[in-house]
Amino acid sequence: MSFTQKLDGIVSKFHELEKKLLDPAALGQNFARISKEHSDMAPVVALIEEYKKTHKELADIDEILPATSDKDMREMMENERFDLSKKIPDLEQQIKLSLLPRDEADEKNAILEVRAGTGGEEAALFAYKLFAMYQKYAEKRRWKFEILSISDTGLGGYKDASASISGRGVFARLKFESGVHRVQRVPETENQGRVHTSAATVAVLPEAEDIDIKIDEKDLRIDVFRSSGPGGQSVNTTDSAVRITHLPTGVVVSMQDEKSQIKNREKAMKVLRSRLYEAKREKAEKERAAARKEQVGSGDRSERIRTYNFPQSRITDHRINLTFYRIDDVMNGELDEFIDALIADDQAKKLSRSEL
Repeated sequence: MSFTQKLDGIVSKFHELEKKLLDPAALGQNFARISKEHSDMAPVVALIEEYKKTHKELADIDEILPATSDKDMREMMENERFDLSKKIPDLEQQIKLSLLPRDEADEKNAILEVRAGTGGEEAALFAYKLFAMYQKYAEKRRWKFEILSISDTGLGGYKDASASISGRGVFARLKFESGVHRVQRVPETENQGRVHTSAATVAVLPEAEDIDIKIDEKDLRIDVFRSSGPGGQSVNTTDSAVRITHLPTGVVVSMQDEKSQIKNREKAMKVLRSRLYEAKREKAEKERAAARKEQVGSGDRSERIRTYNFPQSRITDHRINLTFYRIDDVMNGELDEFIDALIADDQAKKLSRSEL
């Protein structure tokens, strides 16, 4: 089947759905599903119609141009032909990108988890910096950033911290941030000016809803205990901290930031649901990878994805070999150039495997 035939098939299906929507009563319970499918197809159908219109305009010029003797008219038509010829491949690229299989989680909110890795207190200080970087990025994109938990070292660093980030297309933009982030800098406590290397891990999980993951109460073990701060200092005198263990998988989530046991349980369940959903997604991805004998975007968080070199003000993303010398801007939440480049790289890889 040619590319044009595939496009004709898409437009035909769109119009069939349009006819069905004229009689909602006949669709019954299928109305919502068909309405969504029709709505999802509308943008690509608009692109296809513009693509066909551009092709027709180009064909009309090619038919008229040889018989045109007027110099000014001929020059005008040649300029128009040049513009149309440039427009067609751009439209074709947009259509192909629109037809790529979507990650069902892209429109979801996200759970962000940052943990100090190798490097002791310096790693914990870097974890704090990373967490602040994502908070600033969320503010720039006008996303809601809700801190779920923070375990600090008492010296300004974070052992680990998590947050719920909600807004338009959150997971689609943040999912490429999962991995090991390495930092190279001179610690404030270092007198000799030596550059130390440490690391922190970032996990970005799509925030799961009840319809995504069903959790049976009998599969949970819920323990309550007294919250404690750095060094074991008592935060309150009630057993408000909650630890939830999902028995079938062994996943454990603890939450103690709130004084209310109920709120801690709600936050812990949100994180648990998202971790189970991510595990389900990764399993499905591995199965698809095995089927096509190629795994792209394995999500292996043991890989070093980015290095932050403070003495040289250099940040390098090793997956796409992209380097910027604006470390202060990036740490202040200017992440779009990296994220846009990672999205473009991911789309290019998908297009190379596409049958379109």
